[in-house]
Amino acid sequence: MKRLLIADDHDAVRSGLRAVLEQRPGWEVVAEASDGGKAIAAAIESRPHVAILDFSMPRMTGVEVARRIRNYPLQTEVLIFTVHNSSLLAHEAFEAGARAFLSKSDANKLLLAAVESLLLHRPFSSGVCPNEFDSRRLGGDDGKNRPLTPREQLVVKLVAEGYSNKNISVILNLSLKTTEAHRAAAMHKLNVNSTAGLVRYAVRAGLVDA
Repeated sequence: MKRLLIADDHDAVRSGLRAVLEQRPGWEVVAEASDGGKAIAAAIESRPHVAILDFSMPRMTGVEVARRIRNYPLQTEVLIFTVHNSSLLAHEAFEAGARAFLSKSDANKLLLAAVESLLLHRPFSSGVCPNEFDSRRLGGDDGKNRPLTPREQLVVKLVAEGYSNKNISVILNLSLKTTEAHRAAAMHKLNVNSTAGLVRYAVRAGLVDA
């Protein structure tokens, strides 16, 4: 029996994915999660063969979940799926340890193929090449327009979700000074000077739902 995990903050999406996946004989969804923290706990407990993670989840992105899962000896293959079909996001997903990247618009026709590929330990990507970079996000001698680090992305995501610097420090187990430094670095790289600017970026980048 092939064990699968689904993580998405929308009940309807998880139900729909479960219905599609469990049509395949020998596949079973053994765990579901509604946010990144629960996804990590569910993966450790259920040890799935494949974890299907939404990129945009509360408190922690699917990419960050993939990165943390990689630190455990789980032998779990990770698929990131998202509404944002971006080569940059695909690159980040593969860099974090995911082996498949799938646009939600392609899920109906490609989800089973993607999972089958992962079960054979083969990478899978729809519509984008994970090795491509968006040149508009690179370069700049002053540090502006360069990609955010994973920790900076996570801080921006939490800011966009309404958390204060103090709360973010608790969530990420950082000092307040370090959190503020990550936030300032992200604002500099993105060339924004307000929380609203960070929120707009988070929505465009798919870190949070619009």
